[in-house]
Formats: sequence, C-alpha cells, structure tokens
Amino acid sequence: MNYADPNRLGILACPGGEQFANEVIVHLKRLYRRRFENKATILSKRYTMDKEAVIREINFANDVVISSNNSKGDIQKFRSPPFKIPARFTYFPNGEIKAEILESIRGKDIFIFQDVENHHPLPFNDGKNIKVLSVNDHIMNLLVTVDAAKHAGAERITLVLPVYPYSRQHKKKGREGLTASRIGKMLESMGVDRIITLDIHSREIENAFNMLHMENLHASYQIIRKLSQITDIHTEDFVVVSPDTGAVDRNKFYATSLKKPLALLYKERDYSRVTQNALDNNIAEIKLLGNVQGKTVFMADDMLGTGGTLLKAMKFLKDQGAKDVICAISLPFFSGEAIDLFEKAYREGLFYRIIGTNAVYHEDLLKREWYASVNITSLFAQTISRLHHGRSLSSLLDNRDIIEKLIAKT
Repeated sequence: MNYADPNRLGILACPGGEQFANEVIVHLKRLYRRRFENKATILSKRYTMDKEAVIREINFANDVVISSNNSKGDIQKFRSPPFKIPARFTYFPNGEIKAEILESIRGKDIFIFQDVENHHPLPFNDGKNIKVLSVNDHIMNLLVTVDAAKHAGAERITLVLPVYPYSRQHKKKGREGLTASRIGKMLESMGVDRIITLDIHSREIENAFNMLHMENLHASYQIIRKLSQITDIHTEDFVVVSPDTGAVDRNKFYATSLKKPLALLYKERDYSRVTQNALDNNIAEIKLLGNVQGKTVFMADDMLGTGGTLLKAMKFLKDQGAKDVICAISLPFFSGEAIDLFEKAYREGLFYRIIGTNAVYHEDLLKREWYASVNITSLFAQTISRLHHGRSLSSLLDNRDIIEKLIAKT
C-alpha cells in the first residue's frame, strides 16, 4: 500500500454532500496515519532499525514510485494525502447547475459525495449565491458532477449516497414507474462503477443493475453502542418491537443481537385515503403481537419522513403500558413539520429518545434533548479505503461479531 501518494484516491463533494465528505476525510486521514505508524513500528522491529529511519525509507520508496518530481511534506514524518478535489459549482438564474473540477483527476479513483436530503442553504457561485435544493435538484447536481468527472478522465467513479434517492419507489402497484431502479440505471449508463449507501429501503434495488455494484452499509453497530449509553440493554424488561411487517427482518436482527424478545405492530391501512398531514395518515387500526407492559421498547426503522406513522405507533405502545419508547432511524429525514411534532410528542411523554445517524445533515435536530446522533463517517471511510485498495468488505457488511463483542463489554 502506498501511504504518501495522493494521486489516485480523490474525494469530490457536491454542495449537498460536502459536510458529510469533510467528516469522512477526517477519518480517512486518521486511518492512513494509523496504518502508516503501525507499518513503521512493525518494520523497525523486524529489521532492527530506528523508527525514524524506517519512516524515511518508506517516504523514499513512495517518492520513487509516484509520478511527481516535487513531493511535498517532511520526509521524516507521515505525509497525509489531501484527498479532497477542489471544485466549483455554479447555479444559473434559470435553475441550471454546472460542476467544474479545478485540478486534474485523470487516472484517479474518484468518490463523489451527495446528500440528496440536505435541505439547508448551500453556497454556489463561489459563495455569492445561497440556495436551498430539492431532492431533484440534488440529483441533477450529482449527474452533472458525474459527467464532469467522466469527461475529466477519472479511472473509476464511485458514488457515496448515504440516502439512495427514490428508494421508496421500488415496486409497482399500478400504472407507475420503478423510479428507484431507473435512477440507478441512469447513473450506470453514465459510467458510475459503484454506489455506497446506507440501509437501503428495499434490497430489491440491488438487483436492478447490470454491472454496477452496490455496497449497502448498516449502522446497527453504531446504533447499539449509542443505545447501550442511553439505557440498560441487559435488563429483562426490554423488548424489541418491529413498527410494521416491512421492518421485521431489521428488528429481528436487533432482537437476536441483544438476545431480547421480538414483538410486532400490525397496521391495517385504508389506501383509499391520501393525506399530506403527518398526524392524519391512512392507518385504520394497529394491533400488537407481543407484550410491552412495563417494558422499555426499542424500535428500529430505515427512514423517517414526516413521522406520522411512528408517532401513532409510539402513542399506541404507551397506551399498551410501555415504560419507555426508544427508536432508531438510519435515515432521519424529518420532513416538513416533523421536528416540531416530535418535540410536542416528547413533552407529552410519548417517547424517551430517538437515535439517528448523520447520514442526513440537520442543524435544528441536533439541538433537541430527545435526539441522539451517531456518527457513521468512520464506517464510510473504512469502506472507501478498502474499496480503493481492493480489500474485502465482509467484516463491515456483516458486523455481527463486533456487535457481540460490544454487548459483552457493556
């Protein structure tokens, strides 16, 4: 592994994904520094050399193989690659977006970051204009960035999309499209080699591509670690509840990992009703299979939009005698007035905590007493590094072993 040559691994961030990309880069730099230090320590013992001399030899070997004749940095220390590729994004008055890459990326392994659910003000035109983008705007920004990277000669393009766009449109119920599949095929046709995402809404989407690879990461380890800090996960009065039949597999995983019983909420819906109000959804009746009386309830789901369904489930569980309700959401959108609605529900005692990841950028949400954020950027950094160097992702995609070790320690 070449520790000092930054010429092949590049991070290209769209405006919506820049915050997430910056945090991943921090972890990448720590990761490469740690590997460099470990390598130097091992080699110094193996060849009975001073560590300083080994570091100098490693840097010398790296300088020999890189194409540049002007290597930067102290030859006696670890020289961290910059990783981030400078780019300029222009927003035109008619709504068009242009991406310009400001340095050569020819032959590089490029990872393009985008958070399509980032609805905070973002800078364009060198900071002269501030815009709030919709999901569709973010997708178009992503497309023009991929196009720019492809024309600039990137050797391989991987998209880092913590939220896969249109993932809820993955199956047909009538005269409608399979938009989740179509988005991926559009990206594949543009030359994208791989997509890294988090807890995709349906595994069916992974089978929709021809040659494009999808790495579907899971935040279960980070969520259980945060859960163990919030409550006693070893108490007998603890039960895992699946909020609906679609989330059974996810919650079965948590129940098995925590060695706790699994209950299920069965919801009967009236699909003739279509509403825009989170509190006035189409759930006609809720039934509970299991016992929550006097227990701490833990529920996990992949995403939270307006939150109406979850709020109704929380109230039902409290009515059934649940002591505390804790929820985990991999993709916390909190669309519309969701934050205010959950604030009101918290004051009414309907739930204790909501655990969410930083896969979606929020500012107001982080200030709430009831919200606990977990950082998943280290997971993405490890995935990027392993993919770049052709190493296995098995231990990251199947994290049952490290979860078992975590629970044993708590």
